Amino acid sequence: MKLEGWLAFGAHSDDVEIGMSGSIANHTANGGSVTICDLTQAELSSNGTVERRKEEAKKAADVLGVTERLNLGLPDRGLFLKEDHIASIVTVIRRVKPDSIFVPYPKDRHPDHGNCSILVEEAAFSAGVKNVVDPERLPPHRVKNIYFYFINGFHKPHLLVDISSVFEKKVAALNCYESQFVKNDESFATPLVNGYIESVSAREKMFGFEAGVAYAEGFITKKPYLLKTL
Repeated sequence: MKLEGWLAFGAHSDDVEIGMSGSIANHTANGGSVTICDLTQAELSSNGTVERRKEEAKKAADVLGVTERLNLGLPDRGLFLKEDHIASIVTVIRRVKPDSIFVPYPKDRHPDHGNCSILVEEAAFSAGVKNVVDPERLPPHRVKNIYFYFINGFHKPHLLVDISSVFEKKVAALNCYESQFVKNDESFATPLVNGYIESVSAREKMFGFEAGVAYAEGFITKKPYLLKTL
């Protein structure tokens, strides 16, 4: 059986890895395709540079077996509900034709994460409307599901995915972002350089504990989740 094609959006490279890289590693290991689209180049990040972040993002994608990684180059701290921003995301959705889309859970301390979620939801709806014309004039594509992953904070998920067998890959993907998560003499003091990977690991361990497995990732969905049988 052919697995779904996934398209995961983040405001910055490393957002997707923080929230769902274990699920991605599971999916690609079983033959599923995953495209990651970062909306910005994270040019306003307190640590690292745009070029280094691109290198780190490529390394992380390789670790996870990602099919393709895109970057729309939208302005960091400037992700607002603008027609051109929506149109560029519509083009990505129509070109990739994913079955499911993943976005950050909007209740997050970083405004860009919530704004990314709003923008992609708007674009996902428009992508399925025949008379909405995107810059490349691609045919409409309707996404089956939108799931919300967690970046910062601890929220109550609607569903959990067991990532126990690929947890080390998640950690490896996060460790690719040395400029963000490794503290050195030149690091600016942000929450990310103060044991952030450990806090993410602790969250996934807590989710796993609730499900009776070692590690799990949590997701929110606005649609009921259909099972063939209880």
